[in-house]
Amino acid sequence: MNSRGSNACLKMNRLLIILALIAAAMSLRAGDRSDSIVRPVLSAYSIEAGSNHLCNTYLTPLHYSGWRTALSYERMQAMKFNPERFIQRLDLRFWAGASKNPARNATMWQIGMRPSWSMLWRTRLPHSLTVAAGGTAAADIGMLYLMRNSNNPVAVQASGTIGITAMAAWNGRIGRLPLTLRYQPTMPLAGCFFSPDYDELYYEIWLGNHKGLAHFAWPGNFFRLDNLLTADLHFCATTLRVGYRCEIFSSKASGIVSRDISHMFVLGVTTEWLSLRAGSRHTPDARTISALY
Repeated sequence: MNSRGSNACLKMNRLLIILALIAAAMSLRAGDRSDSIVRPVLSAYSIEAGSNHLCNTYLTPLHYSGWRTALSYERMQAMKFNPERFIQRLDLRFWAGASKNPARNATMWQIGMRPSWSMLWRTRLPHSLTVAAGGTAAADIGMLYLMRNSNNPVAVQASGTIGITAMAAWNGRIGRLPLTLRYQPTMPLAGCFFSPDYDELYYEIWLGNHKGLAHFAWPGNFFRLDNLLTADLHFCATTLRVGYRCEIFSSKASGIVSRDISHMFVLGVTTEWLSLRAGSRHTPDARTISALY
């Protein structure tokens, strides 16, 4: 190989080494940026119990009152693309209850579940205040059962909706005890829900009468307002949650009117934990951005 070829190879090798060093430096810098922020996952497990007030004219024109209990799971985390401004929330609830008529001689049973997912934009205000607002999507499936109606004792409740949610939170102390207060209302704005005709039997639906079962939902014929107020008491590594939930529901379609109002006490435990990918390196001085605390 001549001297000119040797010089060209040497320059090429130097260029490759320089490019490799630049790529390694950029990769290391990007890794430092991604690993300099920690986004803990907040998980809350709660038990709810309280009173319930029902009315469903498909089953009976009477108002029923009784109790309801629920199990709920909540997951919150700051988003990776903009952890300061955006948080996501997953909420899953299972409930069951029993209500009696005014004469106390008939019982209406109720079961249901609701998964929902929300994305909120937030901003931090002075005095440890945080406010947030965003959109939410939810699906409901449930059933009312009244044994007194021998021909048609069941009313199915099902819906899929999108709506809005908001949050106001304050982190402070009661004496030496750290405390987080939060209020979060949620309301659907549009979607669809299931409702048969006023005198239509589910047996007729099973035979193939599927016309007019799905209805467009909007606050005029499908109204739900879920109000959640919680206080998280931070005892060292354990956080105790106490709170109150008031849910108001009303729907009207095909001559059938439904009402459901519940007042429930909330008791639970919350934790914050880290979900790390393989090979991630978090330094002790990494910045922690919590979804709530």
